[in-house]
Amino acid sequence: QVQLVESGGGSVQAGGSLRLSCRGSQLTFESSACMGWFRQAPGKDRERVATIDRDSVTDYADPVKGRFTISQDNAVTTLYLQMDSLRPEDTAMYYCAAGFGSDCSSLRDNSAYWGQGTQVTVSK
Repeated sequence: QVQLVESGGGSVQAGGSLRLSCRGSQLTFESSACMGWFRQAPGKDRERVATIDRDSVTDYADPVKGRFTISQDNAVTTLYLQMDSLRPEDTAMYYCAAGFGSDCSSLRDNSAYWGQGTQVTVSK
């Protein structure tokens, strides 16, 4: 079953911005210990982009620090990724995930929920 649904991807020129959204059930958002965004480019492994835990503590991968912002709005059961100053190397399929363990390491558990992805393409 699809537990999370991403939207907001698209094509943008370098330097532009996009905001990704990830919508899920109230139960998912209330129960998760951590939610995050991952991305995968063709021929490359999936990599963590950003996470936010139950205490709203955020963490970012080095390549996106200062450019991306993760946030969530539990009232509308939505996780966001604001992406500014986009670069061609940000081009990838972006996925959101929810983990249900004690911390953000739970995103790597088999029990984590995943969306089906939204494509982001950044042109020169």
